[in-house]
Amino acid sequence: MDSVKRNIKIAISGKSGCGNTTVTALTAKKLGLRFINFTFRNLAAEKNIKLEDVLRLAEQDDCWDREVDRRQIEAALSDSETGCALGSRLAIWMLKEADIKVYLKAQAEIRVRRLMRRDGGDFDAVAAFTRERDIRDHERYLRLYNIDNDDYAFADLVIDSGLHTPEEIVSRISGKAASISN
Repeated sequence: MDSVKRNIKIAISGKSGCGNTTVTALTAKKLGLRFINFTFRNLAAEKNIKLEDVLRLAEQDDCWDREVDRRQIEAALSDSETGCALGSRLAIWMLKEADIKVYLKAQAEIRVRRLMRRDGGDFDAVAAFTRERDIRDHERYLRLYNIDNDDYAFADLVIDSGLHTPEEIVSRISGKAASISN
């Protein structure tokens, strides 16, 4: 896309179920950027273990978080000539070089229903798992990186994904990207 800086780096974060992966993939596609979204889910698949097991192991050994975060940032910085859209829980904090930092938020019920559509499960069980994961992630990020993932006021865009479609969100991100000069 000619109107967007060729090597632009866009970081998109939010908690589970906020639409990070969907919005990041659509943004990358619309703007012709590399899509980067390496998560615990990917690491679990690589190791042929359950996501819940990776989450449990990550609480006991920092190497899991550090591996995911290292791989994401390396991928984002691997080619200074091409741009990327990086989606992860910590992208806006970790990718200091990002030209645009986007934080997606959504009400708990919306997040749970999205997670249920993706992974299945009972509402109460998914809600409990999500609440617990949010608490554990928050504690781990503070301990590992001194990052408070509830403090995202510095983001260039904070968007409630429960109020907007992914396409509307991508349109806002694209508009912001177009405003950055080449």
